[in-house]
Amino acid sequence: MVKYDAPQHTYVLCAYKQSEFLEDCIKSLLAQTVKSNILIATSTPCEHISNIAQKYNLPLYINDGIKGIGGDWNFAYSKAQTPLITIAHQDDIYEPTYTEEMLEFLNKAKNPILYFSFYAELRNGEKVYKNKLLKIKKLLLSPLKIKAFWGSRFIRRRVLSLGCPICCPAVSFVKERVGENPFTNDYLSDIDWQQWEIQSRKKGSFVYNPKPLMCHRIHGESATTEIIGDSKRTKEDFDMFKKFWPEWIAKIIAKAYQSSEKSNDI
Repeated sequence: MVKYDAPQHTYVLCAYKQSEFLEDCIKSLLAQTVKSNILIATSTPCEHISNIAQKYNLPLYINDGIKGIGGDWNFAYSKAQTPLITIAHQDDIYEPTYTEEMLEFLNKAKNPILYFSFYAELRNGEKVYKNKLLKIKKLLLSPLKIKAFWGSRFIRRRVLSLGCPICCPAVSFVKERVGENPFTNDYLSDIDWQQWEIQSRKKGSFVYNPKPLMCHRIHGESATTEIIGDSKRTKEDFDMFKKFWPEWIAKIIAKAYQSSEKSNDI
């Protein structure tokens, strides 16, 4: 069994335009109890991002290739030269023990594919641990609290069949098992759910830590809020449910699932 340590892990921070929250994210990564690698990637280079990278002496990579969410994430992912990769989003923050616990959990797992913790929301600067959406996601993920189920393709596909309870920035990828360029530009909203579905078919473990070790910021300018506001998610959700259910059942579940989007309202 491979044993991982901090030098084998990289946070790849995806920066976009002039986010007022970028520096908070970096500070949370620098405050980890176990230090690993940090780099910044962007497809929208600007003085704001360059100055912050220089201030904290972090490598900055500019994506001049394929753009879009999938292209940007693949570019960032490709710049990490380590076996373990966490794609950090500029608006979010990490609790100080995220890296420490990620390594601890992965080193307990057999053939890990992904590690992920649960998460909280950041609303108006306050951490929110309980609301309707978080309760539903915690319930969906509850089977994976049992270590014996980490390696069960059946269990993790059932977990994913009723929605996407895994928060993308809370995920660390085992590159050897996930592979190169894992993301596509087919989806805008469900690009992460699409990836979890692909990985769920593989032999190996989805390693789940039920502690909320990452805080996902909800605000009016976030990509998720914009996508939901434009109702772009509805078709993608239906497409995803069809990967797990007959079309007529997928249609019913997708309709019920739409109500959960209201939890992202500001």
